Amino acid sequence: MSDQFRASVQYNDFTGSAAADRADRGGPEEWLRSKGLAQPDEFVLGIEVWAGENAGVHRDPVSVHFVLVTGTFDSVEPKVRSARGTVRTTRVSAEMSIAEFMGLFKRFSVSISPKGMLDGKRYEYTER
Repeated sequence: MSDQFRASVQYNDFTGSAAADRADRGGPEEWLRSKGLAQPDEFVLGIEVWAGENAGVHRDPVSVHFVLVTGTFDSVEPKVRSARGTVRTTRVSAEMSIAEFMGLFKRFSVSISPKGMLDGKRYEYTER
């Protein structure tokens, strides 16, 4: 199977970017290994999280897909950056609470705007 690594939902009313800092302990690799879902030599190349059909009230769990490759950051980065076409990976899917998902990271930030209108833009604001 193949997929494009990009956040997408049914209508994409809001799009943007996300950033996260690795946890000092208990990050994605450690979580996967503790559940028997990753081998010691596997590196988390990507993470997709999906929460859906909330209708105004979130109900756990969220669906999480971990994209894995064999290697380390230093061995994988040049191969992925220079790849033309499809990158070969393994995908592991899991369900977890939103709190458990957020606990995989030290810090987590998501910025979205209608149809990505603010992507990369500077803006002034008045604080309330």
